[in-house]
Parts: sequence; structure tokens; C-alpha cells
Amino acid sequence: MYKNLTIMINKKIIFGLFLISTLGACGAPTAMLGPAYTFSSTGSALQSGFSYGSNELIKTYTGKTPLENLGEIATNNLTIQNNIKKQTLESEDFYQLVKKKIQMTKGKIKLSSQ
Repeated sequence: MYKNLTIMINKKIIFGLFLISTLGACGAPTAMLGPAYTFSSTGSALQSGFSYGSNELIKTYTGKTPLENLGEIATNNLTIQNNIKKQTLESEDFYQLVKKKIQMTKGKIKLSSQ
């Protein structure tokens, strides 16, 4: 039983190493998926070349892919929007507006209960 277990573990290790060695280079061709899709949808080799070139230019200039840059911009915008909302809720004008609306509602409730 112990012998079968070690054989099975060895087979899994060998299979795992085989997969890692054969699939290790799968990262590089995925960079061509975007331009390949552009070429297949538009049929323009020039447009797909510009797409690939601009992506590589952005990556070398910023150190991040265009998708990573968009993610960073989106998180920065959310932070700014949250700060604006917080400032609005803490402002004196907002406090006075809510206080006025509460007083108007109290007046309407008193009138309707008479």
C-alpha cells in the first residue's frame, strides 16, 4: 500500500513538472491575442500592428499594461468621488438643508394631525 502511494505521488510530481515545462511559455503568446482579435475582426494588419505597438509602448513607458493603468485610474476616481460625497455630507449647507426639510415635515405633520 505504501509503495502504491509513493508511485502515485511520484507520477503527480513528474506530471506537474512536465506541465510546468511545456506550458511555461504560454505567457508570451497571450500578448498577441489582442492584435490577433483586432486583425480577425477588422481584417486590417495595419490596425492590429498599431494596437500591438501602442500596447507595448504604454507598457515600456509606464511599466504596466494598459488594463492595469485603467484599473489604477478607476480606483483613483472612486477615491475622489468618495471624498466629495464625504465632504458634501459634512458640509454646513447640507446640515442646514436637512434641518429645514425636517422642520417643514414636522409642520406638515402637525397640520395633518389637527
